[in-house]
Amino acid sequence: MFENKVVNIEEIATGKFLLTFEKQFDVKAGHVVAIAADESHQPRIYSLCSGETEKFMQILFDLKLDGVLSPKMAKMKPGDVLFVSKPYGSFLPENESAMWWIATGTGIAPFSAMLQSGYKADKLLHGARKASNFYFERDFKLVLKDNYIRCNSGKDGLGDYFGRVTDWIEKQEKLPVANKYYLCGRALMVVEVRDLLIAKGIPYENIVSEIFF
Repeated sequence: MFENKVVNIEEIATGKFLLTFEKQFDVKAGHVVAIAADESHQPRIYSLCSGETEKFMQILFDLKLDGVLSPKMAKMKPGDVLFVSKPYGSFLPENESAMWWIATGTGIAPFSAMLQSGYKADKLLHGARKASNFYFERDFKLVLKDNYIRCNSGKDGLGDYFGRVTDWIEKQEKLPVANKYYLCGRALMVVEVRDLLIAKGIPYENIVSEIFF
């Protein structure tokens, strides 16, 4: 773990924060970092949501009031010190493969990094319970246009499809079997989507997943 200074902190939706900090190492889109506010607790792992060539690194996190780390990070100011690991991980895009990206909640983070790094999906399904939780939607819509699908399972009436990501997938008669499918979100969503994809003929080896805890 290396000492690293906070550059900026922004609450982009209620209880959802974008934390920007110094970049000390080269990164690849899809990398994660381990973060701690001090040396008194175990670090937590977060996906980077910033691109490979960005000057700083960023993470997107939920404020968990009963947590150890997120309440401390939410109160940080520019100049405060974080402890950050070297970036690492295997949730990496492939230039030679057509990709679908599927995310719920803050699981959208690595796909923001991929988009900013020049990667492009054939389709992005983004699930949330309300419109304010479609993070980075302007960037995705600008590049992916109608291939960015906001699946809103709440009741605020904003989205491209009203229902869960799994509902949208279930209704598709055919899915491209040669594509790579990247899944990021909570364990239940990842397992459900993986099983749906396999049932629709997607080879297991074409499914790449990362679970948020």
